[in-house]
Parts: sequence; C-alpha cells; structure tokens
Amino acid sequence: MKQDNYQGALQQPIGSGFNAKSTAADVIKGINLKGKIAIVTGGNTGIGLETTKTLANAGATVIVPARDVEKAKRNLEGIPLVEIEPMDLMDPASIDAFAQKFLESGRPLHLLINNAGIMWVPLRYDSRGIESQLATNYLAQFQLTARLWPALKQANGARVINVSSQGHQFGTFNFNDPNFQNREYETLQAYGQSKTASNLFALELDHRGKAFNVRAYSLHPGSIGGTELGREAPLELFVKMGFADEQGNMFPEVLASLKTVPQGAATTVWCATTPLLNSIGGVYCEDADVAPLASDNELSAGVKPYSLDEADAKRLWEWSEEISGISFSTI
Repeated sequence: MKQDNYQGALQQPIGSGFNAKSTAADVIKGINLKGKIAIVTGGNTGIGLETTKTLANAGATVIVPARDVEKAKRNLEGIPLVEIEPMDLMDPASIDAFAQKFLESGRPLHLLINNAGIMWVPLRYDSRGIESQLATNYLAQFQLTARLWPALKQANGARVINVSSQGHQFGTFNFNDPNFQNREYETLQAYGQSKTASNLFALELDHRGKAFNVRAYSLHPGSIGGTELGREAPLELFVKMGFADEQGNMFPEVLASLKTVPQGAATTVWCATTPLLNSIGGVYCEDADVAPLASDNELSAGVKPYSLDEADAKRLWEWSEEISGISFSTI
C-alpha cells in the first residue's frame, strides 16, 4: 500500500456514493461533530459560510477569522457555536496574532479549512512584495497552518483542507519568477500558480503530518454561482474563458453547469468529515470523491500531475519557509 500521493499514486475515485449534485447537507448526514473544533477562513461568505453552517449544525465549534468582523457578525447571526476573530490574510502579523490567541486557549484543532481566496484581481503586492493571489490563496495557508501546528497535533486526528480549484490547470508554480517581476502579469496564470501551490502544500503536509495523525487534502469545489469570487473580474476575462459573450450574457451551458452554494460546499465538508479518507491523504478531490488524474493539455476534470509532484512539493516547502521567514518543522 503506497502511503503518499506523490505523482498521484493514490489519485483515483474511491466510490463515495456522492456526485456533483450532492450538497453539504447530504455528505454530513449521520456525522456527529460534537466536541470538535474547526477554523474556517472565509467562513462568512459563499461556500465558506455554507461550510461553517454545516459543521456548526453537526455540533462543531467553528471559529471564523474575518477581515471585516462586523460583516461577519451580520452574516453569521443565528448560527450556533460560532466564534468570530479578526484576521487579514494579506497581513502576516494579523495571521500570527490570530493563531497565537487560539493557541493560548489551549484547545486542540480538529479541522483547519483554508477556504478563503481571491481571483481575477489586478497586479498587487503585499508588504513583502508577494503577488496578492499567491499571498492570499497560498502563502497565508502555509503560515496559518504552521502557526496552528501544535493545536493540530494536539487533536490526535486532525485534517487540513485546502480549497483549491480546477484553476490550478491555468499554471504551474514558477520558481524562477513567482511574483511576476520579470514576466507580464496574467491574472489567471497567477491564480493557477497559487492553486497549484495549494495542492503541492497539501501533498507535502500530508506526508509530513501523518505521523502525528494530521492528514491534508486539496479540492476543487466546482464552478459556483452566487459567490463574491468574481467581484473584480472585467468582462473580457469571462469572454476569454468562454463563459460569456461580448455583451456579458452567460452561455446557457455554462449556467447549467454551475453548482449552487450548498453543492459547492459539499466537497469541503466531505473531505473534512468522511470516514472513507481515514487512511488516505494528500489527495485532490472534486464532486465529493477523490478526483482522477487529468492527462490532457486542456482544462478538464481531475488534477494535473504537475500539481502532485514530489520534488516540486518539497521545493515549494523550502521556498515558503524562506520567503515567509517561518521554519515549519512538523516534528
């Protein structure tokens, strides 16, 4: 039995019984999370909000770090067992402060759901000179997970879930120029790079974490209507991706393929809670099952092999430690 998913060794559907139409409520049926503690980044909007609701309704205490605490309070009102804390994923100091406060509570962390992300944004940099999609969608995940590692180990049975995207197929990780200083900025390429990084991180984290009963997963939630992800996207990007015509009308087949928010949260909740993954980690999932490998050059279902490459996963870990100044030793 191969233990790691390097080069996609474990990357094949396992017959979960769920599909693209399954909802978060479907996959959580019969699962009791009483006494479990979860952190969901971006847990107050879109599929993150649905994830928070689903976990809390199953009995988990859910901590939602948010940049806009007042907005989070409004969106999460009436949901039981939810705690809201300030955190900005583009601000490394605020990530440290959030993690430190959680560690000081002495609680174990059973589920870390790295859900928050941005897409279709113009070229921006954080205070360290990191391109904003790479900083938000990946490097913040690395930092938050590293800082919360003692609590994940303490849980003795934790899972880290990185909400990635089929968009990882837009780009490999460019180790020579990750921040677009020497090449033209292309927002979808930057998005793809950040999501490939998220997949590689889950792969390597699972390898290093399983000795401490911490497993890691990445996933594609599906293309979803009704989220805030496209709020900065210019029309020409939707045209370029084949989603809409020049007038901004979405094509009927695209609209028909979109998931609802409850369907979009299903794979996250499945990865976080299903017993079927108790002895499998480091895999990329979609439609509430382990995804197949994607082999062709076009955008397709499944995960690209470059996104599960052992050498790149190890190299990315070292790059991340260097660029963030964080030594993330799992021991």
